[in-house]
Amino acid sequence: MVAYVVEQLDSVTISKRSPIAGMKLMSPFVWRENGVYRMLLRGVPDPQSPQTPTGVIAAGRSDDGLRFTIEPELAIVPDRDPQAHDAGGCEDPTVLIGEDGRYLVFYTGVDAAREQACLIVASGDGLDRLVKQEVMVKAPKGEGNIKEAALGRCSSGEWRLFHEYAKANASRVGLARGQSPEGPWESMPDPFTIRENSWDNWHLSTGPIVQLPGFDPVMFYNGATADARWRIGWISFDVDFTRVTGRGVEPVLVPPPAVQRSEDDIAFAASAVIENNLIALYFSIEDCMLRRALIRAYR
Repeated sequence: MVAYVVEQLDSVTISKRSPIAGMKLMSPFVWRENGVYRMLLRGVPDPQSPQTPTGVIAAGRSDDGLRFTIEPELAIVPDRDPQAHDAGGCEDPTVLIGEDGRYLVFYTGVDAAREQACLIVASGDGLDRLVKQEVMVKAPKGEGNIKEAALGRCSSGEWRLFHEYAKANASRVGLARGQSPEGPWESMPDPFTIRENSWDNWHLSTGPIVQLPGFDPVMFYNGATADARWRIGWISFDVDFTRVTGRGVEPVLVPPPAVQRSEDDIAFAASAVIENNLIALYFSIEDCMLRRALIRAYR
C-alpha cells in the first residue's frame, strides 16, 4: 500500500508591494523554469461586493520557492465587455508550457452576473503577453460551473483534462479527452466520486497531478463535507487514467483549527513541484494564506 506523508510545512509569502496587496490569496500555481520558481496566483478583493471581481491573476517569481516577488502588472484581468465570459472575475490558473516555449494558461472565467463559470485558455510567449484565446469547456446555460483545470498526458500521447463541475448543490470532478492541450475536448465518465461516511462525502474538486519514478500518477484532490470543510487527499491512476489504483482513507492535509466554527475551514491544493524525490505541494488555507507541504511517497 502506498502512503503519502507530509514531512515539512512552510509558509509561502509574497512581496508587500504588489497589485494584489491587501487581497485574499488562493490558487497558487507554482512551477520551475530556468532555475527559478514561477507562480500565477489569484487575488480576491476583500471585502467583496457586486462591483469587485471574484478574482484577478498575478505573476510572481522566487529563488527558493517560498518568498515570491509579484510582478507590477497583473497577468490576467476580467474583460471590460460585460458580455464576456470572464467579465466577473478570473480564477484558478493552471500553466502548461508547450514544446515551443509558449505558455498555455487555463483559468476560470466568471460571468458578469456571477452565475456561471467556464474554463478559458490564454496563451503567449510571456506571462506579460498573454492573449485570451477561447472558452475551452463550458456547461449549458442554467447548469453548473466548470473550473479548476488539471492536465495529464497518457502513454498514447492523448491528453486528459480533469475539472470541477457543479451537480445537485455539490462539486464533482469531471474528465475530458483531447488530442492536444488546446482541445477540442470530449467528455468522459467521471474518474471518481464521493465516499459516504467520509471526509469527502459531499464536495470534490481537482488538484495537481504528479508522478514520481516507480509510482502511479497521483492527484492531490480536494474534498469536503456538506458544510464545506475542505481537506486535501490523494488518489492515483494507471498511466492512461483509465482506472483508480489507490486512494487514501484519511486526508493528507487538514487546516489548523479555526478560532470559531463559523470561520472558513479550508485547505485547498493548487499545484505541485518535484523536489529531490519529494512532492512540494502548494495550497491555500482559509482562502487567504499560502503554504507549501513537502510530501514523501512510501510503499
